[in-house]
Amino acid sequence: MSLKDKLSDVSIVKEVFSKKGYTFFETPQRDYNLNLFGVRVDNNLSNDFDDYICAIYHLDGEWKTHVWNCTTDPGRHWLENPINPKGTAILIPGQYKSTWKIAKHQGKYKALCQRKPVRVWRDNNKDDILDYECEVSDEGLFGINIHRSNPKTQSYLVEKWSAGCQVFQKVSQYYEFLDLCNHSAMQYGNSFTYTLFEESDFDS
Repeated sequence: MSLKDKLSDVSIVKEVFSKKGYTFFETPQRDYNLNLFGVRVDNNLSNDFDDYICAIYHLDGEWKTHVWNCTTDPGRHWLENPINPKGTAILIPGQYKSTWKIAKHQGKYKALCQRKPVRVWRDNNKDDILDYECEVSDEGLFGINIHRSNPKTQSYLVEKWSAGCQVFQKVSQYYEFLDLCNHSAMQYGNSFTYTLFEESDFDS
């Protein structure tokens, strides 16, 4: 079974959440109670939209699933030209509860914007290889948002679109995601949990 197929299988995803000890929202009567999660593929080369952002939730008593193309990593430009003197941020896998809210990304357009601290690795050797589990880590408010890339169609290289954010490749998929977030916020408030996994978490 491909990784993408596994991410569309609710029973498999629930099992992975359970093994990690993470919260999974599954009350059938609660529509749009979103399980939002990302999966970072086993590839330390930068600049590809080769990861996934997913949503699983109930609607009218049935499970709904979405698997969208994204990057969970910074692009090559920011790896080679860090904004932060400690190095470029790479979000550390984990569950971050009530950590994002709908707001304006860089004051420009609606996105899920960081409102509580997250943990990141700091890649500071200025090459185009993603250094996971590097020695330097950091925790705080760094503007690690969940947003789109190209505003009209899609992007093929990450480059400047991410300096550590979780970024959708296709704008059409991003709007699907944002619509779900809007439905959820109307019922449960403007607060979102996001969980980042690694591809190896789904190895059977």
